[in-house]
This record gives sequence, structure tokens and C-alpha cells, in this order.
Amino acid sequence: MRFSLILVAPARPENVGAAARAMKTMGFEELRIVESQAHLDPAARRVAHGAGEILDKATQWPSLAAALEDIDFSIATTARSRAKFRYYATPQQVESQLAEKQQWLGSAALVFGREDTGLTNEELELVDLLTGIPMAADYPSLNLGQAVMVYCYQLSALRQVTAAQATPADGQQLAALRQRVNLLVARLEVSDDQKLVDWLDQRLGLLQQRDTAMLHRLLHDIEKKLIDKNA
Repeated sequence: MRFSLILVAPARPENVGAAARAMKTMGFEELRIVESQAHLDPAARRVAHGAGEILDKATQWPSLAAALEDIDFSIATTARSRAKFRYYATPQQVESQLAEKQQWLGSAALVFGREDTGLTNEELELVDLLTGIPMAADYPSLNLGQAVMVYCYQLSALRQVTAAQATPADGQQLAALRQRVNLLVARLEVSDDQKLVDWLDQRLGLLQQRDTAMLHRLLHDIEKKLIDKNA
């Protein structure tokens, strides 16, 4: 599985350098930068200290949506205090999810938000799974470089695992399921139930391949029944 780290609008070059250093230390290579050129600042290279090639190869993107276009499965880090989003995976749970999904998905990305405000609600809605780092207190919080290091360390074991080749990667299966669920919710006229919509949107990212396939079959049967009923 190809794995990318995405930094959205980082403001401090030192944080980008620290993130690159954490990536290099733990075996990650692909860095995507959204709406920022902080990685080009000399301060970023000073802090990167031996991870300059990650900064050199970092790609720039105009928006998070653009950076995720070729990604099959995405995870975003966010503070647990955001009222709209109630379901979070711990770093350990993220590792378990990716360990399963690397058997059938071709690419994944971990998204980090702005140092001061994090990711917007609109940006959080673009990803498949939300995660947060449990902490004993709300303050002091982890800075960007520290947060990247926590996740790189937790996920580093995945770099040592060779994905099984028995099942071909199907990166569109999850996206198709999400679209199918949204259409069914609209058809049943329950899209105004925000708690239900949020629960569905955030729980779909936790499904394993077998569960995804079974839910596709169930939705097919429901859709067929609705067509027969309205015929």
C-alpha cells in the first residue's frame, strides 16, 4: 500500500521539517503539502536534519480535496472537542484498520491540519476516518511535529508487513459504498437526521473488506425492494 502524509496549510517551516524528520526516522517517504510553501523555507531543512530528500520530493496541492483525489482511504487527525464529530479511532485502532485495508486497497493517507485551527469541518468530511491522540489534559497539546511522530511511530510496523496478493486492490469499493449509502439516505428522506448521517459517514471507514462487500449486497437488496414497491 502506498502511504502519504498530508499537511494542510502548515505555517511554521520548523514544524514541516520536524514532520519530515519523523517520517524519515520511521520509514515513510511521501509528503504532500496543501496551500503552503513552508517546506521550501531554509528553516524547514535545518530542522529536518538528514531528511532533506523528503522535503525535496514533497508535492504541493491547491486543496485537500485535490490531494486526496488518487487516495483510496484517508484518515484525518482532529481534536476530540469538535462537537459535530463523535467517533474517533485511536492511533492503535488506525494501525489495525490500515493493517487490514492494505490487503485490498492500493493507497492511504494521513492528514494533519493547521497548527492553530486544525482542519475545517468541510475538510474533515472529505476523509474516511477520524483519529485523535488521547491525552491526559487538553493543554499543553502536541504540536504538529510531535503529532506526526506519534503516528509515524505507531504505524511504522506496517512498513515491515508485505501485503498479501491473494485479493486484488479495489480502491473504489469503499467510495462506491459511501455514494450508495448517501443516495439511499436521500431516497428514504432521512437526510435531515444529522446524527444518523454523521454516524453512517464516520462508521463506514471502519468497515473491513468482507463487511463492505456484505453491505453492498444488503443495499442492493434494499434498492431492489424499493424499486419493486414503487413499480
